[in-house]
Order: sequence, then C-alpha cells, then structure tokens
Amino acid sequence: MELDDTVCYCFHVKKRKILSYLRVNRPKVASQISECASAGTGCGWCVPYLKKYFKEYQESGALTADEVKPLDYAQARQAYIDAGKGKPPK
Repeated sequence: MELDDTVCYCFHVKKRKILSYLRVNRPKVASQISECASAGTGCGWCVPYLKKYFKEYQESGALTADEVKPLDYAQARQAYIDAGKGKPPK
C-alpha cells in the first residue's frame, strides 16, 4: 500500500492522513491514532496496521510502503467482515 491508499475503510482514512497525524500530533501510544478521523474504531480490521505504523514511525520517523496490494487488503478486510470478526459502522 502506498500513501494514498485507504487503511481504515470504515472512516475512509488514507495512509497519508495517518502519517500526517503521526508527524503533527506525535501520539504517545498507538491507540491515540483513533483521534485521526476515528481510524481503527469501526470494524477493527486496520488496528494491527495502525499499530505497525505507530511503531515504524516511532523507530524511523517515516512509513515504508507495505507489501500488501490495496485490492488484496480490501478483499482480506471483506473476508474479515464476512467471517463476523468485525462490524463496520452504520
């Protein structure tokens, strides 16, 4: 995934917005990323990615491109929802 790809489908938050939030607000813990347009507070699918981005930013001050392709990410999220593991907001 690149910077303009969606990470949080529930609230349509792109990776670039998360990076900007990390840079400007410098959260102390990963859960504070939820203050960025409610990212991670819907179905929960993106929470592991948000934690990864938080850790990566803390260590290097940047985010690298994910190896996962946007379409694969979206399909995996849909499978997660279909399996009943998360409910997107209404």
